[in-house]
Parts: sequence; C-alpha cells; structure tokens
Amino acid sequence: MPAAGGLETRSVVDAVQTMARGVRWWIASVMGDNAYSRYVDHLARRHPGHPVPTERDYWRERYSAMDADPGARCC
Repeated sequence: MPAAGGLETRSVVDAVQTMARGVRWWIASVMGDNAYSRYVDHLARRHPGHPVPTERDYWRERYSAMDADPGARCC
C-alpha cells in the first residue's frame, strides 16, 4: 500500500505536467507553430476533396498574404 505522501506527490506531479502541456500548447499557438496542422484540419472539415498544399507552400502563401495586406501589424 503506497504511503499517503506518495499519492499526494503523484497528483502534484500530474498537475504540473498538465499545466506544462497547456503552456506549451499556448506558446505554440501564439507563435503559429501549429498553424499548418490547424489549416489542414480545417480543409478536411470544411473543404473535403480540396488539394492540401505542402507545408512549404502553405507558409509561402501565408507570408505573401501578410505582406500584401499587413492589417493591424505594427511593422
């Protein structure tokens, strides 16, 4: 039978790991690291049968669109 302290420590470790995964996901979302996979998921859901661009083509098009219409960017 595990000691009560061991069980308590395990739940704290689980909570810290869950929090770390959440922070990692948030940073990746803000930085755009998962933008391509989200776009591919969007295409599969909303536009089935539409050709999926390569990741390289996706980023090329995305940066080109940002340069053509900077919107609210500061730079």
